[in-house]
Amino acid sequence: MAEHHSGPVEVGASMDYAEHDKTYSGFLFAAKYGAMIIAILMICMAVGFFTAAGFVFSTLLFIVLTALGFYLL
Repeated sequence: MAEHHSGPVEVGASMDYAEHDKTYSGFLFAAKYGAMIIAILMICMAVGFFTAAGFVFSTLLFIVLTALGFYLL
């Protein structure tokens, strides 16, 4: 016959909310800055490949824009 449960379905360890918040904050940090770096990289690759600026200018532009992005975010 079927068993009748009156308690919660999942009985386990209690949530560690402090650790959950740290993990979520780390994920948001990585997503935000990772997206910024990828966007800057695409812009600098376009400048380096499709203009006469060259590799050195494109690399310097990447460094400057990345520093500016970290400052603004």
